[in-house]
This record gives sequence, C-alpha cells and structure tokens, in this order.
Amino acid sequence: MSHAAEHAYRTIRESILSGEFAPNGRLKEADLVAQCGFSRTPVREALRRLASEDFVSLNRNQGAQVKAWTMDDINDLFQLRALLEGYSAARAADCITLIQLNKLRESIKKMGEILASNAPEDKKVEDFLIHNNIVHTSIWQAAGSERLESMLGRLIDQSLVIRTARKYSLERIAQSHHHHEELLKSLTAHDAQWSESIMRSHIHAARDALLVNDEN
Repeated sequence: MSHAAEHAYRTIRESILSGEFAPNGRLKEADLVAQCGFSRTPVREALRRLASEDFVSLNRNQGAQVKAWTMDDINDLFQLRALLEGYSAARAADCITLIQLNKLRESIKKMGEILASNAPEDKKVEDFLIHNNIVHTSIWQAAGSERLESMLGRLIDQSLVIRTARKYSLERIAQSHHHHEELLKSLTAHDAQWSESIMRSHIHAARDALLVNDEN
C-alpha cells in the first residue's frame, strides 16, 4: 500500500471508530478525497482494505457504506474475543514476567484512582479506557504470540471498542475494574485455568452490557 493510501486508510478508519462516520452512512469519494488530501486512487485503495477488514461495505453502483453491526455480529465478535483473550490469558499466566506483572499492577492501580476521583463521568471513562487498553495489550504481549496479538487487535477494532465503552455506566466500569483485579491475582499465581476463566467472564460481561444498552 502506498503512503497516500495508507494515510487515507488511517484517516477514514479513525473517523469510523470515533463515530464521525456513523453505521450505514454513505462514504462519498469526493468528500473523502477532500478530507484525506489525496486523489481518488489511494482513497479507493483504502476503502478496499477497510472492506476486507469489515469496516465498510462496497456495493456496485452504490459506493462505500460504513458497516452496521447487527446483534448477531456483535455477539459473534465478543464470543471470538472471549475465546482468544481467554486463551491469551492462559498463555500469559504460564510465562508472564515480573516486569509485565508490575506494569499491569500499575495500570490497575491507576484505574482504581480514576474511579475514586471527582472527575466528570466522561473524563473518568476516557482515562479508564487508556489503562484498560494497556491491561489487555500487556496480557496479549505476555502470551508471547505475535499471531494471537495481531488477531486480537483486529477483533478489538471490529468490535468498535471506543463506541461501545462510551455506553458503559460507571457501575459497569467498576465491574470491569474488579475483573482486572482478579486477573492480576490469577496471573500473579501463574494459574492458567483461573486466568482464562476470569478473562472469558470479563469479555462476556462487556458483551452483555453492550447488548442490553442496544435493546434500551
């Protein structure tokens, strides 16, 4: 992929993840060319890549459209995340280092401080998500599999974490924090079965919270 196409890809992708381009929204080439600052060729290349990653749909004579996730789509994505992240946590429990454990411990500690702060709810969620990402990616890295890490990164993007997390209440965030604390205990104990079980429960809880919010 050329530099221009890569730039267009990242620009359009970020706009989709942030919610600027809404599900089912049409993506007009002329508008994308103006936004990205490149010609139609790299924009089209970027759209083909985004279509291959399930961010957009390309329909003949209708152009590109942001993909809308159905309940079944969301359920499938989180089921896959539960399986792969559970496996990742089990692998991590076997080989996680003291340095990696301390990195997790520091992020989880900061999560607790964020929840206990007097910051506005939106700010709490934003700051919490930064450390949530550190916790999950640190566990993937500790699992020691580049293939697994790559697959999980794509699933996280596909499940539109930024948008789904914004729907979570502080009660849901607190529940997530409790799961992270339990994960730290299981990883510190190097208990693979315990770590896998907690991670799967953690991902299923996130899915359930999202589906309930979509039904309301």
